[in-house]
Amino acid sequence: MKSVCWRGQCRVPLSFSWSSRVVLSTGREVHFLTCYQLSNPGRLLDYPAHMEGQIWFLPRSLQLTGFQAYKLRVTHLYQLKQHNILASVGEDEEGINPLVKIWNLEKRDGGNPLCTRIFPAIPGTEPTVVSCLTVHENLNFMAIGFTDGSVTLNKGDITRDRHSKTQILHKGNYPVTGLAFRQAGKTTHLFVVTTENVQSYIVSGKDYPRVELDTHGCGLRCSALSDPSQDLQFIVAGDECVYLYQPDERGPCFAFEGHKLIAHWFRGYLVIVSRDRKVSPKSEFTSRDSQSSDKQILNIYDLCNKFIAYSAVFEDVVDVLAEWGSLYVLTRDGRVHALQEKDTQTKLEMLFKKNLFEMAINLAKSQHLDSDGLAQIFMQYGDHLYSKGNHDGAVQQYIRTIGKLEPSYVIRKFLDAQRIHNLTAYLQTLHRQSLANADHTTLLLNCYTKLKDSSKLEEFIKTKSESEVHFDVETAIKVLRQAGYYSHALYLAENHAHHEWYLKIQLEDIKNYQEALRYIGKLPFEQAESNMKRYGKILMHHIPEQTTQLLKGLCTDYRPSLEGRSDREAPGCRANSEEFIPIFANNPRELKAFLEHMSEVQPDSPQGIYDTLLELRLQNWAHEKDPQVKEKLHAEAISLLKSGRFCDVFDKALVLCQMHDFQDGVLYLYEQGKLFQQIMHYHMQHEQYRQVITVCERHGEQDPSLWEQALSYFARKEEDCKEYVAAVLKHIENKNLMPPLLVVQTLAHNSTATLSVIRDYLVQKLQKQSQQIAQDELRVRRYREETTRIRQEIQELKASPKIFQKTKCSICNSALELPSVHFLCGHSFHQHCFESYSESDADCPTCLPENRKVMDMIRAQEQKRDLHDQFQHQLKCSNDSFSVIADYFGRGVFNKLTLLTDPPTARLTSSLEAGLQRDLLMHSRRGT
Repeated sequence: MKSVCWRGQCRVPLSFSWSSRVVLSTGREVHFLTCYQLSNPGRLLDYPAHMEGQIWFLPRSLQLTGFQAYKLRVTHLYQLKQHNILASVGEDEEGINPLVKIWNLEKRDGGNPLCTRIFPAIPGTEPTVVSCLTVHENLNFMAIGFTDGSVTLNKGDITRDRHSKTQILHKGNYPVTGLAFRQAGKTTHLFVVTTENVQSYIVSGKDYPRVELDTHGCGLRCSALSDPSQDLQFIVAGDECVYLYQPDERGPCFAFEGHKLIAHWFRGYLVIVSRDRKVSPKSEFTSRDSQSSDKQILNIYDLCNKFIAYSAVFEDVVDVLAEWGSLYVLTRDGRVHALQEKDTQTKLEMLFKKNLFEMAINLAKSQHLDSDGLAQIFMQYGDHLYSKGNHDGAVQQYIRTIGKLEPSYVIRKFLDAQRIHNLTAYLQTLHRQSLANADHTTLLLNCYTKLKDSSKLEEFIKTKSESEVHFDVETAIKVLRQAGYYSHALYLAENHAHHEWYLKIQLEDIKNYQEALRYIGKLPFEQAESNMKRYGKILMHHIPEQTTQLLKGLCTDYRPSLEGRSDREAPGCRANSEEFIPIFANNPRELKAFLEHMSEVQPDSPQGIYDTLLELRLQNWAHEKDPQVKEKLHAEAISLLKSGRFCDVFDKALVLCQMHDFQDGVLYLYEQGKLFQQIMHYHMQHEQYRQVITVCERHGEQDPSLWEQALSYFARKEEDCKEYVAAVLKHIENKNLMPPLLVVQTLAHNSTATLSVIRDYLVQKLQKQSQQIAQDELRVRRYREETTRIRQEIQELKASPKIFQKTKCSICNSALELPSVHFLCGHSFHQHCFESYSESDADCPTCLPENRKVMDMIRAQEQKRDLHDQFQHQLKCSNDSFSVIADYFGRGVFNKLTLLTDPPTARLTSSLEAGLQRDLLMHSRRGT
């Protein structure tokens, strides 16, 4: 293909003038050598023609300058890329071996570059002609080839004589036409090509091992070293083919027609100048002037993408130079033709216009175009193929855009049923790259089901591990279930732990209840518990026994079963058994078995288990007709009530027993709840007289009012209950529970109760009252005598002096000494003892505690009395009596009063005496 990637020469419209054409990207200069043997060098830029032996410099300003390097001629130049060092070969005298000069272009010597080293090119004495020159970029190697087939190697610093040495590396019979150094790590190779063979040497070692790579050679300037894009291969351009070589073997070859004149490598391109006429390489080497002018073809090959980037015809090309980002073709007529590479986008647009998309793709990859640019090319290529009807090829290109192009763009093109295969291929790749969403998964699975391609469907869903899944599993399960592929949906649900979907399909679609129950038994505890709550009723309806067994294990010591066997090494878990009771709504037999199992195996089961079990047993007892079975059920119910599990839910158990008329249970619960009144009423309603007396005897101590209720009950009975009335009256008399008058009034309601029934009771009561009257009269008489005595003492204290005859202190019990303190109560104290222990100057320390108690009691009685009067007044005047009562309850109006008459009789005398003394002391001064 012609002029795809390159443009320009001075004759075509795309060429540029020197001022606008040459764009400099480096500080390098182009060196035009006199070794080209121009017939009139001045024609290059109209410079004089007598400047032989000079080296010319053409800078970016295009102002040609030079200096005299040799006296006669310059034959070879080599400019290093990484150093500003120039190596040259030339002659100073006729018949003298050529000289090698090393120039430092950064330093000057009298205005010219500094020559740092000069040495003969030929190490021996036999004269020969230099054919080629190359220098390693590290300045440690320089190789010179000769027409006699020998190669000399200068090893060491080439800029100094002291640090380098020269030796003959190669000897042969054919002229050396090309040399090139190749650096691979720490190993340095030297390629040597002659007119008949190609060889490589390892020059970084000691013995310089040689490898003969081929028996084909090339002419002068027909070899080059590629860049890293082609792995630094050595290129040899023969007349039949262009060969590429590695240091140890021959690589690929390319068949390019024409006699090769020049081979050059530039930026990944191979530049070949050739002509159709077959001319021997030897004749060209020996005599160039003898060749007549002829049309020559310059081809620029892109070896990576395998196409011709540029092709043009020139007249008598002298050389091809690469500088400032462009190629320059120097022809013998003194003209320089500039070739500039087109930008990548321009290249691609040209290829797009010609529908050369494959070539555009290869070109974009070689130019390292980003992924977005490549995706755009793939999309255009796919659109082109789609428009041509090549849907298979189009979908392959669209697949390459995945990740960059919106999938809906492609999917819309292939939604037609006839293109379902292409759509399937695209969606498969989309899933493999994990870029599919739920809609893509749905569409792909629908494609499989439409095609009825079970093998592809299984291949898609049966991945080995979770990390290899490239689709939304839940979406896939839904689609497969809807399409009727239940086995595939079950496979996905089981492999990816979607337990709810697995059970839903088994129970709602396949109706395989046994398998669903088995699957639940394999699940971890949390999933097994939640799924049994969700599907337990369905399973209980169809397979009640197996479901009950699983629930028993789940609520006691659950371990997931592995292949039918329980994993006993795993720690057991248990669920709340009360939460599963609703599952047994229509299965009372299984419910009873479950509840009894839980109560036996797990005594600390929730209270709901025992409540439900009691209710179930009471129901069975109430509906049972067989007396023996009914008796057994009665015993079981009573046993459950006596188990102590209903202490905290007494009311609930009582309601259950009352609902089912389970009287023995009701009476037991009454007794446990200390509801003695209810027990009494029950027996009264059923006229069980003996049981009434028994209840009073058992619980009368805790609730004495039971005897009163019993007397009232028997008093209202018209039957002869003399025996029971006598028993009640005897206990009432012993405990003094009722006034006699109230007893008489109560028995007056019974027409069968005669005076003889209560005669003994009344006689004994009157006798006790007579004894009590006698005791009260005796106590009154004693109180009167005591009062008379106290009054006499008071009178004596008021009318006559008090003589203090105490000789000992009442506190320390030592002999009294003046000063001393005496009180009318008869106690005497040392003054220092009194001051140490007394709390008040007017109170006796010995009598003060007792006096204070008496005063506090009197004060409390007065406050209570005032508060009670006030309460009665407010209660009568207030519209809201309840608020008043509540307020006084909080203030303690109704608390029991402690009266002065409450103390025992033994302490009455001393209390009265202490009170009297207190009154006297409050109005008297202490004496000394």
